[in-house]
Amino acid sequence: MKLLGIGSRINHTSYGKGVVTNVDSQQYWVTFIENGLETIPLDDDFETIEAAENEVDTVSFFDIESSLVSILKKYSDVSEVVHIGDKWKGGIMELKPADQNLKSKEIKIEDFFHKITMVRDRLRVMEQKINSSNLEEQEKIDLQQYITRIYGSLTTFNVLFKLKEQQFVGQKSK
Repeated sequence: MKLLGIGSRINHTSYGKGVVTNVDSQQYWVTFIENGLETIPLDDDFETIEAAENEVDTVSFFDIESSLVSILKKYSDVSEVVHIGDKWKGGIMELKPADQNLKSKEIKIEDFFHKITMVRDRLRVMEQKINSSNLEEQEKIDLQQYITRIYGSLTTFNVLFKLKEQQFVGQKSK
């Protein structure tokens, strides 16, 4: 028995027409037009419409790791590494009250930056939860617009980011 490669088209006696999307030593993963994804034994009863032999794709560790990181980012509050601009490293932010009798407060800029990026990450998680919720579409749109305005309010802090693509983006002007 010769193995079919990924991309082979078959006609199965029970599931109908489909395409082989993965192969291992025991079974084929086949996406059927009528029945979706099914696993079938290698020696199951089917007709080969078009064989794609020896075209088994290999996936690198990098591809698997990239996919896993993407999934973790999407479904958790795991955040990407965000770097502060070099000119701010080691800097201090001083908050001075107008009343000279009150003491000023100093905060490390890196600590402040970390808090800002945590706000951003939590807003992203909130967006994902809104988009996957059972809310009506108009409610989702309204909440999404509100979050976009929050991002717009935070654009003041973009000066702290090392990479432009990690900065806050508010509503685009038309």
